[in-house]
Amino acid sequence: MVVCSVAQFAPGEDKSANLKSIRGLVAAAREQGSELVVFPEYSMFTVPVMDERFVASAERLDGGFVTQLSELAAEHRIAIVCGINEATEEATRIHNTLLAIDTAGELTATYRKLHLYDAFGYTESTLVRPGEIEAPQTFTVGDLRFGLQTCYDLRFPEVTRRLIDAGADVVLMPAEWVPGPLKENHWATLLRARAIENTVYLAAADQCGASGAGNSMIVDPMGVVLASVGEEEGLATARLESERIARVRSKNPAVALRRFTVVAAPQTD
Repeated sequence: MVVCSVAQFAPGEDKSANLKSIRGLVAAAREQGSELVVFPEYSMFTVPVMDERFVASAERLDGGFVTQLSELAAEHRIAIVCGINEATEEATRIHNTLLAIDTAGELTATYRKLHLYDAFGYTESTLVRPGEIEAPQTFTVGDLRFGLQTCYDLRFPEVTRRLIDAGADVVLMPAEWVPGPLKENHWATLLRARAIENTVYLAAADQCGASGAGNSMIVDPMGVVLASVGEEEGLATARLESERIARVRSKNPAVALRRFTVVAAPQTD
């Protein structure tokens, strides 16, 4: 069993202010008994319109922002998953990266967003470089294995299925789910669908404020919403149990009965 929190807040362009919000939410999650806290996509830096400021904000994985996240995880003895703007060798594009940091402050998994948000009038690929298709990195907390994916990836069910094939019991979904007509409905529907069809927990941490629709939640393997946050800053916390996964899979062995596998499409960049 693992106690997990998803943290919802509205990051801006002041990295120090974003870290202050993260510190407060980490402390609150630890007070609730959480062993893992998940923060949104682009928690390091966000502005309402995606422009060159995202590139200017980017840091390497050994930069100051990640160093402070590591220190925070070690201080509170809590694992942290957080979205950052990662610098690349390109001068004009970054990676949209998720980091998993363990309770000792060590980087234990990295995920660079595969499906960029070139939809609903946005073109994330103008400033963001897609991650390479490679074996998913997973990490463990307690008796559960966790996998990572980001925001728009939610609309591609094969991403989640690859994480299940890699042994994930829980899928973590940091997001900046941009508000818009029917978008909150899509968010909640797709999160529950990914949990149900893969018989896993889904823990989704969204931004709130101007850039995110909020509605962060933790969903169990039967699609039951265990905990959620509305439109304001806050935490949703739930107990994730391997026994629950086993019981659900005994009733609904969909993963074991499937007859298809996931094959990567040719990469384009």
